[in-house]
Amino acid sequence: MTDMNRRALFTWTALVGLGAAAVARAEPKKLAFKDFKKEGEVNALYHCDFGQPERYSQMLRNINNHLSVYDFDPFKTKIVIVAHAAGIKFFLKDLAGTPWEKETLDPELKQRMDALAKYGVEVYLCQITFTRMKLDIGKAREDGYIKLVTSGVASVAELQARGYAYLKIA
Repeated sequence: MTDMNRRALFTWTALVGLGAAAVARAEPKKLAFKDFKKEGEVNALYHCDFGQPERYSQMLRNINNHLSVYDFDPFKTKIVIVAHAAGIKFFLKDLAGTPWEKETLDPELKQRMDALAKYGVEVYLCQITFTRMKLDIGKAREDGYIKLVTSGVASVAELQARGYAYLKIA
């Protein structure tokens, strides 16, 4: 095989691999309850079942403050956001075809969430919400910190049973 053919084969193989990876990431990783672990010294779940951007912004501010007390050290604290109902809208690629399609979300909210994820914050999205609202799970953002759980409310209870403190922004 010539060098040119090898390069073409290598390039084709790499492109096919990238395509397969893109297809594999078409929806968030699915978590089962058995996957829930108490990871930090202090663990907390923030319950996000609301759609008000101001409230979501406040939740992100509280999470940042929470992390700051622990020096942004993911070994000291683990934070999970459990989102269902209107709370999932903050984790969608776009709002077209959703009940919120006439709304516009400030892109800064995603930037702030991405920054928190660098310190281990994860988001668990409710599969039941996608089903009941007839939303394509492919609308969920593909960020690595976003996971899919069968039920948001059941995940809240399960995490509490595993030692996670429950927090909700009123």
